[in-house]
Amino acid sequence: MTDAVSISQDDLALLRNAKETLENPSLAAKLQNALGKPIEEGMKWLPERWSDVIHNSTNAAITKALDVAAKSLFAEKSKGPSNTLHKVLVAASGAAGGAFGIVSLPVELPVSTVIMLRSIADIARSEGEDVQSLEARLSCLEVFALGGKGSAAEAAETGYFAVRTILSKELTDVAKYLAKSGATSASAPALMRFVSSIASRFGVVVSQKTIAGAVPIIGAAGGALINTIFIGHFQDMARGHFCVRRLERKYGKEIVREAYDTMPI
Repeated sequence: MTDAVSISQDDLALLRNAKETLENPSLAAKLQNALGKPIEEGMKWLPERWSDVIHNSTNAAITKALDVAAKSLFAEKSKGPSNTLHKVLVAASGAAGGAFGIVSLPVELPVSTVIMLRSIADIARSEGEDVQSLEARLSCLEVFALGGKGSAAEAAETGYFAVRTILSKELTDVAKYLAKSGATSASAPALMRFVSSIASRFGVVVSQKTIAGAVPIIGAAGGALINTIFIGHFQDMARGHFCVRRLERKYGKEIVREAYDTMPI
């Protein structure tokens, strides 16, 4: 058995905060608090077959993000996370989307997702990740799978480490494929499996965002607010995720996992 006591008290506090964030992702609650009404009220304003639009848009967004991550996320190292700048950019994208409603989602979501990916990578770098490495860049994509639950069949597998375990083989397969081919291909089986796994979870959160933005009075200003909350949600997930990974590098994966599992929240 590993010795969780070997982790310093300061790092245990960081791990506890990370666990509280990672095990309780709730974009719906954040949206409801901001809008002052249950987001389910937006359901009646969604057009028919809206779920198909969200599904297709989500897959396209993750595919685009994977393409960006496979190439590079930073031309050079920066001094610190540009969280505010990325929020402003995503808010602007949300404002445009809010003005046109769900019909703009196939265009707006890939743009927002790539901006969020760069913000996530910024946070990763601030936690000591080498974002020039392919492994770290793919770990940035993992964050999109942490913000919401997957399908009903995956309901029992939504904990932080459960999601990482599910994605671990797919991450390895994608890394091997990219290292060999040097390029992304939408038809490559390894990439399709990886995109599908992340999109199934990311899509849950995108659905909540879309429902919240479906109320007619939301408009451009509301779209900007919703997207600001949206990126803030994934920035929180990223801080938790890369804090855990930093502690794993410092103490070892087994010690951190034992401490995490036995830690009350």
